[in-house]
Amino acid sequence: MQSFSAFSAKFIFLALILQSVVRISYCQEGFCYAPSILEEQPLYWKATNPTLSPSHLKDLPGFTRSVYKSDHALITPESHVFGPLPEWSNTLGAYLITPPMGSHFAMYLAKMQEFSKSALPPKDVERFVFVLHGVVTLTDASGAKHKLEVDSYTYLPPNLKHSLNSSASATLVVLERRYDYLENHASEQIIGSTSEQPLLETPGEVFQLRKLLPTSLAYDFNIHIMDFQPGEFLNVKEVHYNQHGLLLLEGQGIYRLGDSWYPVQAGDTIWMAPFVPQWYAALGKSKTRYLLYKDVNRNPL
Repeated sequence: MQSFSAFSAKFIFLALILQSVVRISYCQEGFCYAPSILEEQPLYWKATNPTLSPSHLKDLPGFTRSVYKSDHALITPESHVFGPLPEWSNTLGAYLITPPMGSHFAMYLAKMQEFSKSALPPKDVERFVFVLHGVVTLTDASGAKHKLEVDSYTYLPPNLKHSLNSSASATLVVLERRYDYLENHASEQIIGSTSEQPLLETPGEVFQLRKLLPTSLAYDFNIHIMDFQPGEFLNVKEVHYNQHGLLLLEGQGIYRLGDSWYPVQAGDTIWMAPFVPQWYAALGKSKTRYLLYKDVNRNPL
């Protein structure tokens, strides 16, 4: 009789533990949610659903990891401010990097809803679009339609008529800059995805590198996709004339900017001015991937 009672107690105890684990796994608030155990999340899910969202910071009034300095900025998700994007329909945008902070380009998130449509950029402004969530349809100047899914992108030359449409929710990161014309060179529309791009050699470095745009003189910037395994870091402590705009797509780590060291994670945005010292190390248990804007192919004068 005692052994049966002991067995019953153990069974009830194990059942309670299992119930708690399942409940914790499905928790939607706080830090208890464990999707990696019960379900596979979509690519770049953490970039649009960061760990530290405003709801997680409700007990820390006034707290933000965002920082703005003369030569760099860290813009974190809890400080995003969304508003209607000018001339876009049914779309909210959050500008993350803009010329008033010292950049020569703009970088923003566009959250498209049902039956939404983009607007054209200003005259002589080129545009790069990368899909973080959902599906959008690109209609180009010829009327051809192209389906862009997560990890797909398009480059649109200045003054090219086009539209982006979405029948459901979708999140894009958009980069725009005034095109720096070069005689006898003209950029062309590009549609692609990260997985289609080859890995490039990175002498002296361990990270994996893909470039999403051609390296020819027609293009005055490029977009790099850089992957780091946990524990990997940049060997070069970079200081250069190029500007950067960075969106962390996956993972977490430490970024050095000038004399400051910042813990960063998926969903964070960084602006780096010319000649600011910069360095990154990947931490955590999963790889880091970030999207990096870099101006190229033009004389800094």
